[in-house]
Amino acid sequence: MFWGNLATGEEAGVSALRVGVLAYPGCFASEVFGVPDLLTMAAHIAGPDRDGYEVSIVSPRRRVAVSGGAVLAVSPLRDVDVLVVPGFELLPGLDVDAKLASLAPEIAAIRSHAAAGEAVVAICVGAFLLAEAGLLKRRRATTAWLFADELARRCPDADVRPEHMVVTDTGVTTTAAFSAMYDFALGLIRRHSGAGVARRTARVALVDDARSSQAPYVDAGLLPQPGNEFSRRVMRRLDQNLAARYDLAALSDAFNVSTRTLLRRFAQETGQSPLEYLQSARVRRARHLLETTDGTVAAIAATVGYRDPGTFAALFAKHTGRRPRDYRTSFCRRTA
Repeated sequence: MFWGNLATGEEAGVSALRVGVLAYPGCFASEVFGVPDLLTMAAHIAGPDRDGYEVSIVSPRRRVAVSGGAVLAVSPLRDVDVLVVPGFELLPGLDVDAKLASLAPEIAAIRSHAAAGEAVVAICVGAFLLAEAGLLKRRRATTAWLFADELARRCPDADVRPEHMVVTDTGVTTTAAFSAMYDFALGLIRRHSGAGVARRTARVALVDDARSSQAPYVDAGLLPQPGNEFSRRVMRRLDQNLAARYDLAALSDAFNVSTRTLLRRFAQETGQSPLEYLQSARVRRARHLLETTDGTVAAIAATVGYRDPGTFAALFAKHTGRRPRDYRTSFCRRTA
């Protein structure tokens, strides 16, 4: 049953939707129960006259110890309409190949469910299991922004969209990090039980039902820093002169290279141009100022090198998915 074919509960003839959550060793316990819990709330809100959700925790194993060591009671694999694959703890230095190899029974189950035409959903880095099962080839996908580059490297045939919150492509759905399981669940509720039930469920659970991008949540300081010594020196100079007008010729002179050589070496080491890096650095600084100060948008724009607040706002929205004032409303962390 393909995801795009799920009818809403506002249409006639809808029966209980069978949802299976695939538990496996080391998966996040909260991602096992987060979707079922929100579906349970939605079923209560919809009322007894509406067909709801038949949810089960399934596994090819008889015993599953999840994150933190808790042991779950699981049911055998069964036919479901939607199979949900939670994420796991992807720590620095983890041998991902070994981890996936240890999950061969789960990956075989994922492949089997997809082959049967059932919708498959990965939460967070559960996308790595889908990639191992071959489900992301020639499909659009997303995952936690912190690991999007790694997913793209491991699955070069996939079109990884790191800014997206939820991506569905021909029966396969992937989501952004952790709490994006609720974005997916609300979408599922919306399709099966109707927009009104989804809206009320979000209100009761205090879940944001209007998110569309994980870009505003990206913390560049947690990402691996690209580049070698040359590009890092260029980055450092740009960081120290955020408000200065971008002058490629002057930048090249500062490093005693031609403009052509600077562009070539910087692109080889970082995959972007100095101007693209500068724009990202300006947006990072602006995000910090919007979160922590009372400065006007125009003042902040000037601080990071933009005299025209409109130009700055357009660039900021391109990088974060939100206009500066909307970003401040959501992420301001000043205290009284």
